[in-house]
This record gives sequence, structure tokens and C-alpha cells, in this order.
Amino acid sequence: MVLVSWIMWYIPFGIMFLVGSKIVEMEDVVLLVTSLGKYIFASILGHIIHGGIVLPLIYFAFTRKNPYSFLSGLITPFTTAFATCSSSATLPSMIKCVEENNGVDKRISRFILPIGATVNMDGAAIFQCIAAVFIAQLNNTELNAGQIFTILVTATASSVGAAGIPAGGIITIAIILEAIGLPTNDLSLMLAVDWIVDRTTTVVNVEGDALGAGILHHINQLETKKHQPEVAEELEEVRVESVANIQAEEETSPLVMRQTKILEGMPEAIESVL
Repeated sequence: MVLVSWIMWYIPFGIMFLVGSKIVEMEDVVLLVTSLGKYIFASILGHIIHGGIVLPLIYFAFTRKNPYSFLSGLITPFTTAFATCSSSATLPSMIKCVEENNGVDKRISRFILPIGATVNMDGAAIFQCIAAVFIAQLNNTELNAGQIFTILVTATASSVGAAGIPAGGIITIAIILEAIGLPTNDLSLMLAVDWIVDRTTTVVNVEGDALGAGILHHINQLETKKHQPEVAEELEEVRVESVANIQAEEETSPLVMRQTKILEGMPEAIESVL
């Protein structure tokens, strides 16, 4: 823990010198700053389109319900995700709000959400693709169709293995850069502005987890309604069978002994369930 605390205190200085070395290498510093601004804007815009339009449309296509009313009950997890930049740290409040505010079955939420906190990283995949294209343009490298397809596939696969912690997806960009033959030393620029982009990335990640749990809950309800008439018929048959023995209504316990007279004038026969 002492070593980790030293590293965490040293990281800001290390990033400062990494970015400083990159600025010194650049001939036009204004172009670099402008490019970073465009990268941040493109990443945030991609997250807004995906989280505000694409994911709600997927939820509506499966459930035919208003997705924004579902998302309105998740303000607390979204705020936590924006503040902490960690899907794992948002998991407890997400489970609580999904179950209490949106009525999702706890068996579904407690199965889907922990898996989604690690596997479902669609926000990370978006910013990884944008980062790879940004680094390619920064090095004046023109990407062909094959390289763009490689970026898409590699970003999707690497985002699955990204950790649900702050800056967890920035490391996996190195895999994408190696796949298309770009230098990995430009990742220092990503580290300098990742604290901004990672906030919207985490919000989109946890939003996808919550909507996935909501879709599965809706499908589970539909399946339950289909099998409900069969269950009702079975219960009705059981009730008929239980009422068939009228004498059983007089008993209050299986261990109670019941006396019945078989014939008049004969001694009482004692009957026991034992």
C-alpha cells in the first residue's frame, strides 16, 4: 500500500513531463491543443449520441416503454459514475436504484449488473476508437478501410477486458495502436485529458448495464405471464383434491387424533395419521 501511494502521488508529475516532452516535440503547439479539444468534443458527442439516443432506442424496441422514465430513476448512480469514473464504485447504488426505483427483480439485477460492470464497456469502446483515429491523424497517417475495421473489432474486444476503475480503458488503447501499426508513446496525450472523457465514458457504461437489466426484467415478466394460466390450473386442481376429504377440515394439526364411529353400538375406533 505504501508503494501504491507513492506511485499515485508521483503520477501527476510523470504525466506532466510526458505531456511536456510531447509539446516540445511539436512544431505547432496551438495545433496540438486544438486537436486535443476536438478529440474531447468528439468523444463526449459520441457518448451523448450513444447514451441519449442509441441505448434508449434499443430499450424501447424490446420493451415498448419510455426509456427516459426508466433512466430518471437512476440519477444517483449516474452522478456517482460521473464523480468517481468507476463502474465498480457505482455498482452498489446502481443495484439499489434499479431495484427500488424501477422495480427490477433482484435476481436479475444482482446477476446482470456485476457482470456488466466489467464486461459491458460500450462507452470505453467509443472513446478508444476516437483515440486511435486521433493518434493516426496526429502522426499524419491515413487509415484505410481494413485498418478502420481492425480498430472497431479490437476496440470491442479490448473494452470487454478493461477494468471498471478510473482510466481503466486507456491502457487497452495500446493494443489497438499495435494492431494498426501506430506508435504507443502518444498515449501520454490521452492520459492528460482522460479525466474529462472518462466521466462520460463511465456514465454510458453504467447506463448500458441498467438498460440491459431492465430489458431482461421485461422479457422475464412476459415469460411469466405466458406460463401463469398453467400454474393457476395446477393450483386449482390441488385445492380441489385438498377439499375432497371433508373430515380433514376439522383437524388443526397432522398429529391430532380423530375419533369416528364406524357402526352404531360398536366401540369407537381411534384413527391416527401416524
